[in-house]
Amino acid sequence: MVSFRSAPIQPAHSSGIYIDRGVFVALSVIGVWAASLIILLTADVDSMPMVVKIIAIALQTFLYTGLFITAHDAMHGAVSPSNRKLNDFIGALALRVYALFTLKEMIRTHWQHHEHPASESDPDFHNGKNKNFFSWYSYFMVRYWSWTRIICLVAMFHVMHRLFHVSEVNLTLFWMIPSIASSVQLFFFGTFLPHREPAGGYQNESRAQSSNWSPLWSFLTCYHFGYHSEHHERPDLAWWQLPELHQRRLQQER
Repeated sequence: MVSFRSAPIQPAHSSGIYIDRGVFVALSVIGVWAASLIILLTADVDSMPMVVKIIAIALQTFLYTGLFITAHDAMHGAVSPSNRKLNDFIGALALRVYALFTLKEMIRTHWQHHEHPASESDPDFHNGKNKNFFSWYSYFMVRYWSWTRIICLVAMFHVMHRLFHVSEVNLTLFWMIPSIASSVQLFFFGTFLPHREPAGGYQNESRAQSSNWSPLWSFLTCYHFGYHSEHHERPDLAWWQLPELHQRRLQQER
């Protein structure tokens, strides 16, 4: 197994610029998501061309994915390594607005994933039977969702519609569909592709594979979550630091 620690990039916790950038990036993602959602929920959908609606849904899906990636970084203390309270506040906020998850709950399950990747003890892994994409995704979602959360989200939908007079069409197109689509995006690029067992079996301790996409495509697909072996090797690094580590890995393998 290639060890990336032999030539590590600058740790996130040792440079003030990295700390500032981590908080700035995290708050930017949350802020752009919030601004975009407000604009789209108040937009006149009837006057929108179909192509604009599709682009808006895709953009909002990408921003929803960014919310979870931000929270994921916070689970590892990578948003603000020098300020745990700020780090946890940003992570908790991102999870709440994403789908009413709690940071404490997600930290527990996510660290189980890191301690026992792609195994029976991994809450993100399939049950040994549901290995294809759709079965695994369904199994994955059932393990993370609860009736309480679903009821609360349904209640929020009706409150926004009846009390704040937000159109049901807008809520469906720009709130419901993007949040669900982002879960598919996160699962496909962050769990299914990296952790499905390759033909020759797993090749490293993290039982993960990385994509070899360019940094641009890696960012657009899932905020560099495809560089998954690198993430398991250095979970203290934020998503935007992974491309540099990936490039070092490629240089070591040449």
